[in-house]
Amino acid sequence: MTPDTIADLAQRFAREVLDPLKNAFVGKDEIIDLMGISLAARENLFLFGPPGTAKSALVHSLAARIHGHTFDYLLSRFTEPNELFGPFDIRRLREGDLVTNTDGMLPEADIVFLDELLNANSAILNSLLMALNERIFRRGRETRAIPALFFAGASNHLPEDDALRALFDRFLLRVRCGPVPENQLAQVLSAGWELEKNDVRQAATLTAADLREFQKFIRGVDLSPVRSAYLELILKLRHAGMDISDRRAVRLQRVIAASALLCGRQAARVMDLWVLRHVWDREEQIEVIESIVAASLASAEQDAADHPQAHANRAPDPDVLARGLDEVEARLARDGADTAAADELRSLANRLDWLAAGIAKDSLAERVAGLWKKIAQPANTP
Repeated sequence: MTPDTIADLAQRFAREVLDPLKNAFVGKDEIIDLMGISLAARENLFLFGPPGTAKSALVHSLAARIHGHTFDYLLSRFTEPNELFGPFDIRRLREGDLVTNTDGMLPEADIVFLDELLNANSAILNSLLMALNERIFRRGRETRAIPALFFAGASNHLPEDDALRALFDRFLLRVRCGPVPENQLAQVLSAGWELEKNDVRQAATLTAADLREFQKFIRGVDLSPVRSAYLELILKLRHAGMDISDRRAVRLQRVIAASALLCGRQAARVMDLWVLRHVWDREEQIEVIESIVAASLASAEQDAADHPQAHANRAPDPDVLARGLDEVEARLARDGADTAAADELRSLANRLDWLAAGIAKDSLAERVAGLWKKIAQPANTP
């Protein structure tokens, strides 16, 4: 595949798949772009949000536009391996062979969507971990390669125990999926009605096979122009308390390359590091990471060839910061000054640094200064 062919395929992917999805799903541009990145890089995407926010509809529509087969399943604490991977083939079992009948099941899907992912139980956990990480299905002596272009998982909560954290870790990128703002609700209603009437497949000419060929060229992207900036950013995120293992740091290079490739480039730019906004483990880390990534991108030269998400406005929300300070103040009143309160206040103060100058920033800065005084005040001081 020549550079011109790669650029042409990237344009077709945007024109025939991503752009129509953005028109159909109002307010979901970020999620759709991340699905595109994950698909191009053959990495997994975790969607965090409540029911009714179009998570499964987005995945199904993406698969439809590339004429791909989707496997989706709502996991429960009682889900068994047969429900995901298929039952034993009865005819072969009579002959003494333990062979799985995978027709229409996860091992044959182009795109896999696992809803309520974090309900996974120990019976399916090992098989899922292998499928997600190595793209292999193994049962007894039976081993099969899984052709899935990418896996999407969803949940309305984040993992609490170690076993589920290991599963969550297999999803390299994470994104929040919530209700659209009230001022976009009218557009949602109109676009949703159009989606009911129109066949999403009608204008799509890309196939799953085309995208498998496209995925092969991820390793051909030149990352040397961003190597030093990427290393510096990973170290900053680690110093800020983000748990980015060496394995994740290596794999994240694939999504950086995918950002370049989807822009028709075979060399990465610093602006492609925008994807690192989506490496959080806990919800309270989201704005902190966005601030650190924004600082790394601020000095980079912008270009029309950059990914559109690289220029998204990610400034902290003053109302969110104010609510955070309310919680710190309530904690101090209830428990007194402790390490947890100081850490939370420090995190809020760091996010405040990235807020645009103005009355809101000045007011919040005064509150931060006042709370630091309370934390520094000796416990026996009235």
